[in-house]
Amino acid sequence: MNINLDAILTRVAELVSVYGLKVLAALAIFVVGRLLARLVATGLEKAMVRSKVEASLIGFTRNFAYALLLTFVIIAALGQLGIQTTSFVAVVGAAGLAIGLALQGSLSNFAAGVLILIFKPYKIGDYVCAGGGEGVVKDIGIFTTTVVTLDNRTQIIPNAAATGGMIENYSKEGTRRLDLVAGVSYGDDILKVKGILKEILDHEPRILAEPKPTIGLMEMADSSLNFAFRPWVKVEDYWDLYFELQERIKIRFDEEGVTIPFPQRDVHLFQSKSG
Repeated sequence: MNINLDAILTRVAELVSVYGLKVLAALAIFVVGRLLARLVATGLEKAMVRSKVEASLIGFTRNFAYALLLTFVIIAALGQLGIQTTSFVAVVGAAGLAIGLALQGSLSNFAAGVLILIFKPYKIGDYVCAGGGEGVVKDIGIFTTTVVTLDNRTQIIPNAAATGGMIENYSKEGTRRLDLVAGVSYGDDILKVKGILKEILDHEPRILAEPKPTIGLMEMADSSLNFAFRPWVKVEDYWDLYFELQERIKIRFDEEGVTIPFPQRDVHLFQSKSG
């Protein structure tokens, strides 16, 4: 079997001349494209850092943008080699659609997480009621929000559930109003009662002067006169004062002889004459 070495070399030279430049061009597209994708992703990251976007969202967005750009670079490099990329793009698109349908719930949680991180209806450390959970926000993730209840239970709330209804943020304004009720008997002097409650307010430095606290007769109930006792406090003082003030009211009423009545009913007996 005769081997024509000159013919082989000529063929190799032809292949190199035809495909070598394409390979080099594809490699150049891949190297330069990957560098540009990295630069764009890094620039996007720096812009988000300057805008003080949540750290978890910054990392996810950077990685997602880099992966997306790198996919386009690879497709462009394959096209330079003469590979038909139309079917490849269709396959990638179909796979993306299938993944999107399979992860529909997760994607809704992701979209809600992005909205939370951008618009900040609550932040870490806030006491919130959202998505069926209530507690102090411990972590805000891309898919879930973690809160810790007052009795130290951890609740993990899907972000879509949190944003799908009303969000109550008890910490955002920095102050809260204590809504207490002090019940006294009908026989007590209401002016004296108001004076005692005002004295309790005046001797508690954690109660805010503004907005002004409210002390007033709220209701003439069946068994008692109910006074509204509504001071404004800082959020961090809310629960301490909630318990302390009720204890002080009871102690001061006992000292001043003010009666806290029990529920009572007047029973009238009528004796009928038997024939």
